[in-house]
Amino acid sequence: MKIAIGADHGGYEMKEQLKAVLVELGHEAVDVGCHSTASVDYPDFAAALSEQVVSGSCPFGILICGTGIGMSIAVNRDPKIRAALCHDEFTARLSREHNNANVLCLGARVTGPGLADAIVRTWLNAAFEGGRHQIRVSKYSN
Repeated sequence: MKIAIGADHGGYEMKEQLKAVLVELGHEAVDVGCHSTASVDYPDFAAALSEQVVSGSCPFGILICGTGIGMSIAVNRDPKIRAALCHDEFTARLSREHNNANVLCLGARVTGPGLADAIVRTWLNAAFEGGRHQIRVSKYSN
């Protein structure tokens, strides 16, 4: 599966690490930038990733900045995006099972590399449960 991945300068190194995890899991990582630790504006990369997910080119995306907060706010502007800022495996799993999240946001300055790896694996292995959760998700999502 194609999975879009993007970051600002604060998340660049974690993005590179997680691209390798995606490939290890058999996915194709579609890198929307950034491509160095030089200072950039996170909304630009949130928009580029959103375009990949909304268009259907990539069913899922992962965004990383320093805290994950900025990316989460920026990418959730589109009603077809359901981005979840996750800090552990529990929230990662439930973001997929209950909220049908299609974008995972992470904070490279608050989440260690081992935990980020585990969060991504958990998030990708979880599936939306539908049912009562679909009724709720339909109230805010297209």
